Amino acid sequence: MRRRPGPCAPRRGGPAWRAPGPMPSSSATGCGRRRRRRCCAGTATGRSRAARPWRPRPEVRAMDWIKLDGPDERTLHGMLEWRARRQADAPWVWFRERVITYGELDGDADRVAAGLAAQGVAKGVKVAVMLANRPAFLAAWFGLSKLGAVEVPVNTAHRGYLLSYLLGQADCEVLIVEAAFADRVSELMAAAPDALPRLRTVVVLDMEPGALPLPGRTVMSWRALVSNDGRFERPAVRWSDAMGIQFTSGTTGPSKGAVLPHNYAVQTAESVCAIARYRAEDCLYNALPLFHGNAKFLSAAPSLLAGTRMVLGERFSARIFWDDVRRHGCTEFNYIGSILAILLKAEPRADDADNPLRVLFGAGATPEVHEAFERRFGVRLIEGYGMSEIGLALVSDPDDPRPGSCGKPHPDCEVVLVDDDGAPVGDGTPGELLVRPKRPWSMLLEYYGMPEKTVAAWQGLWFHTGDTLVRDAEGFYRFIDRKKDAIRRRGENISSFEVERLVVGHPAVLEAAALPVSSELGEDEVMVCVVRRPGERLEAQELVDYCKGLMAGFMVPRYVRFLDALPKTPTEKVQKFRLREEGVTPDTWDRERAGVECAS
Repeated sequence: MRRRPGPCAPRRGGPAWRAPGPMPSSSATGCGRRRRRRCCAGTATGRSRAARPWRPRPEVRAMDWIKLDGPDERTLHGMLEWRARRQADAPWVWFRERVITYGELDGDADRVAAGLAAQGVAKGVKVAVMLANRPAFLAAWFGLSKLGAVEVPVNTAHRGYLLSYLLGQADCEVLIVEAAFADRVSELMAAAPDALPRLRTVVVLDMEPGALPLPGRTVMSWRALVSNDGRFERPAVRWSDAMGIQFTSGTTGPSKGAVLPHNYAVQTAESVCAIARYRAEDCLYNALPLFHGNAKFLSAAPSLLAGTRMVLGERFSARIFWDDVRRHGCTEFNYIGSILAILLKAEPRADDADNPLRVLFGAGATPEVHEAFERRFGVRLIEGYGMSEIGLALVSDPDDPRPGSCGKPHPDCEVVLVDDDGAPVGDGTPGELLVRPKRPWSMLLEYYGMPEKTVAAWQGLWFHTGDTLVRDAEGFYRFIDRKKDAIRRRGENISSFEVERLVVGHPAVLEAAALPVSSELGEDEVMVCVVRRPGERLEAQELVDYCKGLMAGFMVPRYVRFLDALPKTPTEKVQKFRLREEGVTPDTWDRERAGVECAS
């Protein structure tokens, strides 16, 4: 590790570190950026980005990308080793004030693999990783890949039952945890010593092993784990082997562990690089949690494949987001959930569009948010559709954006929309999205320990996403709703997504979640859980009156509940199953009980 150079200093790993190919012609500033653009130190060097239209990149210099061919090369660690062999001293990761090169990270990964091998970890062994965003997470991720072990990332918000469930469901034998979360492990073991019979070793980061008493289990420090020469017996790891178990976010119920093969990481990285047209001079801002697939497979892996710089943030914070982006000269960022809406809620500034970002890639932006974000910040949004289990299935063309659309089928996927009987539906008719790959080992292998869930998901040789979408006459797909979140009322199908979109349009509303609750008639009633903007005193009837002017009568919520915050995963996905479980609470306002009529 070494300290980060000044933000405008010439970078090692810039043009001189790229694979052989034509150099870009430009008159560059000291930070390697063209004139009339923002210097990566954050001072304006030209006119505002708002005055510049989107400049497409018609060609992707794929010669900069990693070339991995064949079953033995297309592995997660294969990408890092490819870079380390050719560009060992080139910087890749910026974290706080440190810079980490490809060679340094590859060496760290070797030492993790060697240390775990000495503890009896072999190919196929499940190792849980419960770390916040930090370089050690990346070292563990690649080290486990080299060893052929299976990484099980653990949400750092978990404790008690949920922590026990994930470790037990995945049959984890080793846990790597940092000091901030270690007390949860000791509490879990004290409450149920026999709950995790397979767990035999706990590696603790930033804590001496004696500070974590776990009788009957080996406890060692991270420092002791990596104090070795990095040599170990390398197993044969292929593209079809299990790389990790990525648990679903748990937005619709108990998490399922999707077993992902190595080629999933490589192919997803190739897809993102092609869609966003990454080049080696780009810089990717990655502040989503590394235990989530977006941060690893849609951010870190594509950055590695394309040879871009990557700024690793400890967590996403709207307060420091733009400062970080400007300071490091970041050109790309992947978003998820409500992040765009959160950034838009900030007070406008005169220099909003004066930033180095080129594209944002993600999903879930409403047409209004999409257009407002591009207009205000001078950046292109690329929407797509994907899941932990399948990677990317639908992608948009950045040169032909359709706000509100997920785009068209990815070239490596087949997709179809079907009704409840499994029959294909035509344009304009909503249906469940089914997906299957055109290339091998690019989607989940199974749900670990849940054969019945695996079979149910792959009915008819198609993966059933559980999401309802609609295709227009031009072939563009639009997300409607999760099937489980769809609301059936008065003989009408209601999209909770559309209800939320309209409710959030109220100036006093920060966030909203719409969900079905059972009625005495045996059908659904519409309920909305709402978070007010700070300082607002919005009342339920006022909100309902607002809705009556915007939506059909059968869509207008009967129940309104105000919350300080919506229950979410750390990746900002609303956990509606928790709201459904709570149902109509004593503090919920009932439109019918209040005598407020609404024409159907």
